[in-house]
Amino acid sequence: MPRGIHVGPGGACAYNLSAMPKPTPAPGRPVKRATEVEMKPARAKEGAGVKEAASPAETAVKPRRPSRSRGFESFEEALAYLTDRVNLERANQRKLDPAVFKLERMRALMAALGDPQSQIKTVHVAGSKGKGSTCEMIASCLQACGYATGLYTSPHLVDLRERIRINDNMIPEEDFRALMSEIAAQVPKVEKELGHPTYFELITALGFLHFARQAVDIAVIEVGLGGRLDSTNIITPEVAVITAIQLEHTHLLGDTLEKVAGEKAGIMKRGVTTITVAQAPGVVETFRQVAEPLQAPLLVLGKDIDFSYRFEASPELGPHARVCLTTARSNYEHLPVPLKGEHQALNCGLALAVLDRLREHGFETPERSVGIGLARTPNHGRLEQVWDRPRIIVDGAHNPESIHGLVKAIGAHIRYDSMVVIFGCASDKNVPGMLAKIALGADKIIFTKASGNPRSMDPRELQRRFAEVSSKMTQTAPSLKEAINLAARAVARDDLICITGSFYLAGEAKRLLAEKRAAMGTA
Repeated sequence: MPRGIHVGPGGACAYNLSAMPKPTPAPGRPVKRATEVEMKPARAKEGAGVKEAASPAETAVKPRRPSRSRGFESFEEALAYLTDRVNLERANQRKLDPAVFKLERMRALMAALGDPQSQIKTVHVAGSKGKGSTCEMIASCLQACGYATGLYTSPHLVDLRERIRINDNMIPEEDFRALMSEIAAQVPKVEKELGHPTYFELITALGFLHFARQAVDIAVIEVGLGGRLDSTNIITPEVAVITAIQLEHTHLLGDTLEKVAGEKAGIMKRGVTTITVAQAPGVVETFRQVAEPLQAPLLVLGKDIDFSYRFEASPELGPHARVCLTTARSNYEHLPVPLKGEHQALNCGLALAVLDRLREHGFETPERSVGIGLARTPNHGRLEQVWDRPRIIVDGAHNPESIHGLVKAIGAHIRYDSMVVIFGCASDKNVPGMLAKIALGADKIIFTKASGNPRSMDPRELQRRFAEVSSKMTQTAPSLKEAINLAARAVARDDLICITGSFYLAGEAKRLLAEKRAAMGTA
C-alpha cells in the first residue's frame, strides 16, 4: 500500500494523517516513488519583479515608456510595461474604492486609438457563474461555422496571451509588442486628466485593437467584473448574455442579488437583445427594469426560448448532458454538452440561443457546424485533467456554487476510490461557503496558496476555518508544489487529486506540471 494510506474496516481507502509526510521534508529525503510528481523549486527571477503571475514567456524587464518612434523593443519589455500597472485583479477587493472604476478613462483611451471596438461585431457576456464557459462554446461554434472569431476572456491560466485569441490562437508576441507600443504612446493623453489606465484597461484595449487590426468577423467579449463599469462595457454588441447571478464582490457590486443583477444588467444596450437563464427571485425582475427603458428585448432560456436538456450515458461519451433548443430559425436537437457538469447544460443553452439570434444579423450557424464546434470546445481550467498517474484535475471554481457544481460533476463523470482536494483561495471570497461544499466531496484536503498573489488566504487559516465545519483530515503546505507532492505520495492508482479554489491556483498547477512534463521529455 502507498505510504500514508491504510485500508479501513469496510475495505475503503482512508487517509492516515499521522503517516502523511510533513510539508517540509526532513534531511535525507526518501527515494521518490513512481506515483510522485516531484517538483523542483523554481529559480528566482532576476531584476525587477513583475506584479502579474509569471508565465513561461514573462521576464522581469524594467518597464519604460516607449518612444513615439520606436515603441517597445521586445515582447518582454511590452509585457513588463503592462504588468507594472495597477492590477485590480490581484488587489483585495474589499479594500478597493469603487471610484477606481472609470469608464471615462477607458473611453478616452479608446478614442485616442481610433475606437477600434466600434469596428468589430461583438457578443458581450456577463454573469457571476459560467460566463467563461459560455464564451468558449460560442467562440468555438462560430469558428466551426467558418468565421474568424476573436475571444477575450480573463483571467488567464498560464500565459497572459491566452486572454486574447483569434480562432483559439493566442495573440502573437510581435503583435503584442507592436500594439502595446501604440497604446502606451497614447497613455499620456489620458492620464493627465483621468489618471493612468489600469492593467485590465490596457489589456482590454489591446484585445479590441488586435481584433480590429485582424478584421475578425466577430468577437466574443467576457466581462471582467460586474458589467456597468467594466472596461469592456464600451461596445454595442449584436447580442448580450447574462449567465447565472450570485452574490459576489459585494463591496463593489452590492450586498443583495438584486443589486448585483443591476450591475450586471449595465451591459444592456438600447435595442440589443439580452439572453439570460432562469434566476433566483427578483433577479429577472431587476433585468426587466433596466431593459424596458432601453427597449432592449430580454429573453429567458426555457421560458421565452424553447429549451430542454437531459443527462445520459453512452459508450462513446460516457456520462454527459444533451440539450435541445428550438426557435423559428433554428432546431438544435440533442447536442452533447462538451463541458462536464449539469450546470454546463444551461451555459450551452445560452451559447445556442446566441447562435440562433446571430442569424438575424446575417450569420449562418447551421446545426451540423454548431455540433462540430461544440465538440471542439476546449476545457481550459474546467475539470481539466493535467496528469495521468496519479490522476490530477484542475478547476477554477472560486465560489460556493461553482465548488458545489464541481463536486457534483466529479461524482457524475469520474470514477475514483478516494479524492484528495488541494485547495487555495483568495481571502476576499466567500470562504466559509466554499469550505462547506468542499467538505461534502473531499476525502482529504491539503490547503495551500497560489504563489505571488497577495489576495491568497494563509493555508493555516483555511485549515482552522475548515475544522469549524468538518472533522475530515487536513494538512497544509506553504506552496502548491509541495501540496502536489504531498498528495501524490498519498494516493493510490485509482484515487484522484483535484486542485481548485481559484484560476490562479489552477493555472499555477498547469504550469508546474507542464514544466515537469518537459523535464521528463514527454509531450
